[in-house]
Order: sequence, then structure tokens, then C-alpha cells
Amino acid sequence: MKIILSRKGFDSSSGGMPSPIFPDGKITSLPIPCHQSPSQIKSLRTQGKRLSKIIFELSKNRINSGQNVHLDPDIDFSALSNRAAHWRGAFGQAGAAQKHLANAKVGPGDLFLFFGWFKKIEKYQKIWRFKPKAPDLHVIYGWLWVDKVLSVYGHEKALLSAYPWLNKHPHLFGMDQKNNTIYIGSQHLPLSNKMAGYGVFNEICPIQILTDRQQNKRSLWKLPRCFYPPQQELALSYHQDMSRWKAIDKDWLNLSSVARGQEFILDSQYYPGIQDWLDKLFSVTS
Repeated sequence: MKIILSRKGFDSSSGGMPSPIFPDGKITSLPIPCHQSPSQIKSLRTQGKRLSKIIFELSKNRINSGQNVHLDPDIDFSALSNRAAHWRGAFGQAGAAQKHLANAKVGPGDLFLFFGWFKKIEKYQKIWRFKPKAPDLHVIYGWLWVDKVLSVYGHEKALLSAYPWLNKHPHLFGMDQKNNTIYIGSQHLPLSNKMAGYGVFNEICPIQILTDRQQNKRSLWKLPRCFYPPQQELALSYHQDMSRWKAIDKDWLNLSSVARGQEFILDSQYYPGIQDWLDKLFSVTS
């Protein structure tokens, strides 16, 4: 099984701010602005509430409810109302990032773990704002266990006919890359029979936080020692420079994660301790 740490959601260049950690510990990833995508901010929901007012206030009135957004990965059933029947979570990729996934032969039985930039928010004078001095964090917020891999380019109409519940997925609208691909989530997560093969962690827990909380740079991660590469060429992709990896003690290490890149791949067959870490990760939401 390959594990893909997949960077998604608002960032400094797309959206220009973090996604929110609410005062009660709940989190939601904000999909990046994209004029070609079929969904708008005014249609997004979290915890039963519309996101438009929250985003408008957090962005200091910069991002309004009419902004189209790239809702991908689309793994939260409650993010949109009026879901089509038989809806399942899905994730799309194209361009250089998809070439990287294809070269690694990512496919059925592999696991995407989606992470992004998050920060605590609070109400101040009845307006949502980012909490002053709160840390900027990279946080794992969702997952997708791959069931099917669909080639999209030139097959958009056929895919919508075969999978009508993909009618809101942005990778079926206005994307002309020949390697445009959609990954369909499995119905069940093999790691837990109680869970779907896709979804979001509604509340933040320590195991989901990648950033080392002892410093103030979100790209410096603190990971269990089971992530340490057994060989340079087997390291998490884009992180084969071994100077990025520093042991803290027998249980933990620091990784200076790369500033750019979306899909970081690790082959779990060479990392025997990863299974225990995954069991702990998914136990927080089961």
C-alpha cells in the first residue's frame, strides 16, 4: 500500500489564508478559488452552517459568496446539499502532480491522506478572525482509500453517464490536461469496517498535526520515528535529501518538508511501523 500525503485547501498563493480551526476544535478545509469549477462558496457548508459568512469575515471582506471554488478532494458528504444518489468521495489530479502519482503507480488499494494549512479562529466584536498568536499548522484533515482510477480527458460525458453523482466534481469541468484523472473512494475503509473509504476528521486531534508545535514554522514537521527512511531512495517522495530528516529521540523525528509540491508518496511495505500509526490515526474518528 502506498500512502500519499496530499497538500490541499487554501494556502498562501490560493486563497491567501489558512483554513479554520473553530473554538470547539472542529476543522474544515477551504477549497481554493477557481472560476472554472461548478461550486460556489455560497453553497458550501460545515457543521450544518454556511461557510460564506465565515470566509468573508476571515478574508477581511476579500472573498465573497459568489466566488467559484475547486471542491477537491470532495470527501465530505455534508459539504454540499442535494447530493446525487449513490454519491461517493472522489479526488481529481492532473498535470505534473498526476504524472508523479502515475509514475509511482498509485491506484486501487492506496491511501490518500489530505493535509493543509490551518489556524485557530475566534469571534471578536461579533466578527470571525484568526486568533492572534495562534500557531500556523499543517494538519491532516481527511482521507480517501482508492477504489477506482478514472481517465477523464475525452471521456467526460461517458463518466457523467456512468457516475452521475460526479456531477459537481470540478475535474469534469473545463480541464484540458490529457492526464486529467479522478480517484474514486472505496465504500469501506479496510483499516476499519465502521468507516467509509473517504471522509474528514471533524475535530482536530494531536496525531493529525504534522507541524512541530515546539517551533513556529509550519513546514517543520514532527513525525513518529516509523517515518524515517530505511534507504534514501525509499524516502517520502520529494524528501530524498536526508539532511531534511533529523532524529529527536527514539520515538520522534523532525522533517523539514518541502515548500512546494502536492503529492508526497511513501510505500508502506518498507515502513513496518506505519500500520500502527494508521490504526491510531483512524481510531480518533471511529
